[in-house]
Amino acid sequence: MLRSAVTSATRSSVLRPTTTQVLRPATTLAAYYPKVSRRLPTKYGGVYTVTLIPGDGIGAEITDSVKEIFEHVNAPIEWEQYDVSGLSSAGESLFKEAMESLKRNRVGLKGILYTPIDRSGHNSWNVAMRQQLDIYASVVLCKSIRGFPTRHNNVDFAIIRENTEGEYAGLEHQSYPGVVESLKVTTRAKSERIIRFAFDFALKNDRKASRELKVTCVHKANIMKLGDGLFLNTFRQVAEEYKSSGIQFNDMIVDNTSMQLVAKPGQFDVMVMPNLYGAIVSNIGAALVGGPGIVPGCNV
Repeated sequence: MLRSAVTSATRSSVLRPTTTQVLRPATTLAAYYPKVSRRLPTKYGGVYTVTLIPGDGIGAEITDSVKEIFEHVNAPIEWEQYDVSGLSSAGESLFKEAMESLKRNRVGLKGILYTPIDRSGHNSWNVAMRQQLDIYASVVLCKSIRGFPTRHNNVDFAIIRENTEGEYAGLEHQSYPGVVESLKVTTRAKSERIIRFAFDFALKNDRKASRELKVTCVHKANIMKLGDGLFLNTFRQVAEEYKSSGIQFNDMIVDNTSMQLVAKPGQFDVMVMPNLYGAIVSNIGAALVGGPGIVPGCNV
């Protein structure tokens, strides 16, 4: 599936720069992570240059159709295509070229890059891309489509997922044959950043004008009291600052969230969560509305 931008209106709203001060202390991220400009891409000669990574599997197959659609609507786009594959670490030099293209163009369209499960020493290009470009927010919109019958017809929620840490930090090792240690990294700075993004997203995208805006924090703080506890406590502190905006907020354990999504998906509006939970919940949301092929999403 190609993760294309959602709609022109939603895309501009998601990417719109904010003047809100995101991090406290302000130097926390700057000391450890590269800064990437959030400015919109620039037109050259009236045309946007967009990085295109077809990816593996179906992504590579439908790239030509995607190009035809953009051409049909006369979109002012010129493609820079890089045939990166996640199935082999041999394409590292091509991956680096694609990364430079993304940094230069500031916008890209990417298909799925597979990561072999049984091959050690070969990191995920998807994770590397998010971390190196600091693409910290994944936005997935799950909405019922008229004329496409599913069990529920009132699905309409957004999943905001932290993209760069948690279990996806990639910090694991085998301390002894048959014993593996995997670190889950949670920082207040990155937790606060994604949580503020979720609240700002709710304000800028009033998708449910007839209902109160609500942001739900998904966690497992009942078991992971320090890691997810930090994420949850940060959520509660940030939520207090948005009370005057009229946004309702609550939190829900990820186990219960999975059940509630299947039973009563209409109760959710904007959901914010750490990395791993976002990967799982996004797939549940896609199944509710008909499959991943009709669920728009973007990474910013």
